[in-house]
Amino acid sequence: MILDLTVFQGNAGDRNSRGWAGAAAMGQELERRLALEAVIVGTSREPLGANWDVELEAATDGYRALAERYVSVFEAGHVPVTLINRCAVAIATLPIVARYRPDAVVLWFDGHADLNVPGGTTTGYLGGLAFSAALGLWDSGFGAGLEADHAILCGARDIDEPEQAVIDAGGVTAIPADKFFDDLETAIAGRPVYVHIDCDVFEPGQVETEYSVPGGLTLDQFERLAHIIARSEVVGVELGEYEGTTPSPLLDAIAPLLA
Repeated sequence: MILDLTVFQGNAGDRNSRGWAGAAAMGQELERRLALEAVIVGTSREPLGANWDVELEAATDGYRALAERYVSVFEAGHVPVTLINRCAVAIATLPIVARYRPDAVVLWFDGHADLNVPGGTTTGYLGGLAFSAALGLWDSGFGAGLEADHAILCGARDIDEPEQAVIDAGGVTAIPADKFFDDLETAIAGRPVYVHIDCDVFEPGQVETEYSVPGGLTLDQFERLAHIIARSEVVGVELGEYEGTTPSPLLDAIAPLLA
């Protein structure tokens, strides 16, 4: 497995600047651990804290550059490892994953479902529309292609009613945090995996992140899950919403995915 390390530093619906610093800190630590040089994609401006459409327009150049980066990584037969500021970056990455690895399942580790659509969002937050874009529930302009039976929502517990309706209709498979060790390997079913991790999937206090949603995973639990996931082929990892400066405990927990 040949890893390609990327740090995204463009706009992505940011409401503060800490996500950019967190992604950079994770990238620097992984450069040291993996003896790789990270490619920096995107240039951050001021956090806008604006509605999803304004944010998406501001993110467009960075998203296009990251999509091109993913194309080059997959064309080379390598595995992307990407440190992102916000979950909304997946609007750019997952369609490329679906194009090159349609056999892979996406494990979306997140305290939220991120299955809202523009006409139904009550917050206007771009990150809340990220997973739904890849599933083709709305047109982001960056493509889709992720099939519902290849989408597994992991650990979500703050779910809006419209998002729950998508889950109930079979739009994705949802596994709550207390069922991982019973259900995750069965849901993967030996298929390749692409792993998306939002740090609010963790129990509050485990990792520095913007949101706090009780009932999440500990870092030790995630490390155990990472060993289970790593029994399958890992075709990529993206890790975001980290707002701290000392990412070593978090990166220790995901390390089995990068072995």
